Amino acid sequence: MENDITNIVLTDENGEEIEFEVITKLDIEDKEYVIVVPKDEDTDEAVALRIDKDEDGNDLLVTVDDEDEFAIVVEAYEALFDDEDLN
Repeated sequence: MENDITNIVLTDENGEEIEFEVITKLDIEDKEYVIVVPKDEDTDEAVALRIDKDEDGNDLLVTVDDEDEFAIVVEAYEALFDDEDLN
């Protein structure tokens, strides 16, 4: 996924499209992740999505369901923003 994407539109389980703001993109080991928040909602809850590829090589965003993988993403996200707070 390109690094300069600021918004994405995802379809929820009800078929409704929701626009998300991309907070950051993380490269962890050999995987890529994006942290997004709903654009038109006032919430502090972010969503972590892993960027996979489909059989045609197109980006596919997958919810991080594995608790260990999610903990690694959260740790990297917090470290990134803790470092930014120091500057």
